[in-house]
Amino acid sequence: MMDQNIYIKNKKAYFEYHILDKYVAGIQLLGTEIKSIRDGKANINDAFCSFINNQLYVRNLHISEYSFGSFYNHEAKRDRVLLLTKKELKKLRVRSEEKGLTIVPLALFISERGFAKLEIALAQGKKTFDKRETMKERDTKVEMDRAMKR
Repeated sequence: MMDQNIYIKNKKAYFEYHILDKYVAGIQLLGTEIKSIRDGKANINDAFCSFINNQLYVRNLHISEYSFGSFYNHEAKRDRVLLLTKKELKKLRVRSEEKGLTIVPLALFISERGFAKLEIALAQGKKTFDKRETMKERDTKVEMDRAMKR
């Protein structure tokens, strides 16, 4: 059976944004792209989502070229269509047009059926004092874990 434990996270998104709603979307990929994802050669740290002609695209998602690909190989940072229902797309479009809200990718993974899925979220940007608060919470949690081990 295929290796199911491909889960590429965007750790920066949880630090930079307050997560409001989460969605799981399919991605329209080429053959060599899915092979590279199954090899774990993708990076979603700089990726973001935007609407173009009533379709949601993920932009700046870096999927490395497939090592065994020939001239059929894909472009590493092309725009890829996200597959969601019309109801979800409409809801996301309305909410993302509100001030301060954006759509960010959180994780890229392979589903049980072998399809590549992208977990996206409607998010609101954090201010610098919120980021400092997040860092303090993380530090106190680490300190508590160290104390519990003793």
